[in-house]
Amino acid sequence: MSSEPSIFFSDVNERQGSFLRRTFVMGGLTALGVLGLTARLGQLQVVQAQEYTTLATANQFNFRLVPPPRGVIKDRDGVVIAGNRPSFRVLVVRDETKDLDQTLDLLGRLIPETLDRRRGIIRDVNAAPRFSPVPVKSDLSWEEFAKVNLYANELPGVMADMHETRYYPHGGSFAHVVGYVAKVSAADVEAVRARGEEASPLLFNPGFRIGRQGVEATLDADLRGVAGGQRVEVDARGRVVGEDPANSRPAVPGQEVVLTLDTDIQNRALEVFGEESGGCVVMDVRNGDILCMVSSPSFDPNLFVSGVPSNIYRAWADYERRPLLDKAIYGTFPPGSTFKMTTALALLDAGINPSERVNCSGSYRFGNRTFVCHRRSGHGPQTMHDAIKNSCNVYFYHMSNRAGVDRIARTAEALGLHRTYEMGLSGQRAGTMPSTTWKRENFRNPADQTWFPGETLSVAIGQGAIEVNALQLAVMTARIANGRKAIEPRLIKSVGGVDRPSGAAVPDLPFSVQHLDIVRAGMAAVANDVTGTAYRVSQLGLGDIQMAGKTGTAQARAGLRRGTSVAWSSRDHGLFVAFAPHDAPRYAIAVIVQHGGGSRVAAEKAREVMRVTLLKDPDMRSRIERPLPPEPVGPVEEEDPAAIAPPSPAPVTPEPAPRPAPRDLPGPQPYLPDPQ
Repeated sequence: MSSEPSIFFSDVNERQGSFLRRTFVMGGLTALGVLGLTARLGQLQVVQAQEYTTLATANQFNFRLVPPPRGVIKDRDGVVIAGNRPSFRVLVVRDETKDLDQTLDLLGRLIPETLDRRRGIIRDVNAAPRFSPVPVKSDLSWEEFAKVNLYANELPGVMADMHETRYYPHGGSFAHVVGYVAKVSAADVEAVRARGEEASPLLFNPGFRIGRQGVEATLDADLRGVAGGQRVEVDARGRVVGEDPANSRPAVPGQEVVLTLDTDIQNRALEVFGEESGGCVVMDVRNGDILCMVSSPSFDPNLFVSGVPSNIYRAWADYERRPLLDKAIYGTFPPGSTFKMTTALALLDAGINPSERVNCSGSYRFGNRTFVCHRRSGHGPQTMHDAIKNSCNVYFYHMSNRAGVDRIARTAEALGLHRTYEMGLSGQRAGTMPSTTWKRENFRNPADQTWFPGETLSVAIGQGAIEVNALQLAVMTARIANGRKAIEPRLIKSVGGVDRPSGAAVPDLPFSVQHLDIVRAGMAAVANDVTGTAYRVSQLGLGDIQMAGKTGTAQARAGLRRGTSVAWSSRDHGLFVAFAPHDAPRYAIAVIVQHGGGSRVAAEKAREVMRVTLLKDPDMRSRIERPLPPEPVGPVEEEDPAAIAPPSPAPVTPEPAPRPAPRDLPGPQPYLPDPQ
């Protein structure tokens, strides 16, 4: 008989107790689960309701950074010289497109030009912050803009809009002084971080531009403005379906900047330069306002806004006349005979009688060298007035060491040479002003650190190692014309409606009025005496208004080289400085023509620019238009025309320019005279 397993309970009560215990345990566990679930639901729906509502809203809305319109730059008359213009563009938002490659393929069917920039677009999109629109193409035509909008629903993450882009209505006229804007580079971001500052989110926006040169760079923080934000609603596919204006923040435009420049004068200056290379600066001698600051040849700054094609930039960089170089403040040149007013003031300060005569035979022997005058036949006996009028080198050779190079250097610095100015422009060069201290500090060889008297002769006529720019020459001329104040140049008139200080709030000049009168009289003779070196090219033809000026020719190579038959890079530089009217000075001008072949070409350009400057002044116009005095009544004795005819003007003969220079300094090495 087989046995089978069996469960035996002692009684019915034992079986019932076991069932109840199991039921109680299972019921307790179920109750705890329901209680925990109820508590969690309560937490989600009551305690954390706001948090999850916010997260859900964030999935529905995106917040886009909106770059602000850049501040407008105007001239002194309110003419816009750097503004903004509307432009259609197409953009891509990386986080709102499912497949970037597919999106660009579809976009390329609408705008074929984007296919050529595909790799660059992908790079920009991947580098952009989240939800930041990346411009794919700007300046769309109306047909392209309409086409993109027509197919917008089939292009998730693609949008077309109208925005403001930087625009320079006068092209190259203000390119150097106002500058231009360009894309933000990695170096710009690193420069901000190197200063210990946090980089603004604007710097990572692909459509944002910053100032690169001139006023645009110096006042970039003021012109930049404050970014805004646009809150947009998107669907599950990332397409924008609406905007939340209540929670959007408008961008704040940058501040308006007003310059002292005059558009008409600026345009005329660039026009008269034509294809020539050089710089021109016009200043108001009363308050230091700069009315014109031109560098030629120029370039179109509008090309930098969207990016200059590499072939165009390379052509600019390789052109020997350097259109990208600002020759008004950065390019430095020997001043030539325009420096002789400085030497004359140093001679007067040394106690030299201006009536003392020096006989010019055409050359001057000093030590074992012969220094020549630009008129090889000589000028004859010369006073200081005659020497300035005729630009006689021999007079200044003979007198220079009685003042000494250090006194000449101090005078030059008092007139504004060998320094830079706080006027809202970076990139200025101070140039060079030789002195005994300068030579000790700039020559490594102790044998070359001694200053020799023979070197002073070259410095006295604006040659040697002296280097100046057009701005410094304009300041020098303005201070001589003002005759009382050490005028400082002012370029920025106001920022955000707040005026900048005048250039007239400065100390007095360290020269006597009598000494300045002697120099000014010599400059007036240069332009208005028929034997003056600039008489033929400096007559304004504006009534009784006349200029007072000074010509200058500076060597680019050893030996005089002029004329179009000589290679451009070997021709002498031409310079001219002047102020007008000479009897009541109001405006000063400095013109440098690089390799112009002589001073005549510079004087001609200065005359045309000065004419526009005077005609723009209401007081000068009323003086020009003033009727002539009435003719005398009664019989007038007839005179022999031959007896009253003025003598024929002397030919304009270029000055020589022996140019010594340091032996141990980098760059081209001009000739240094033998130790005397």
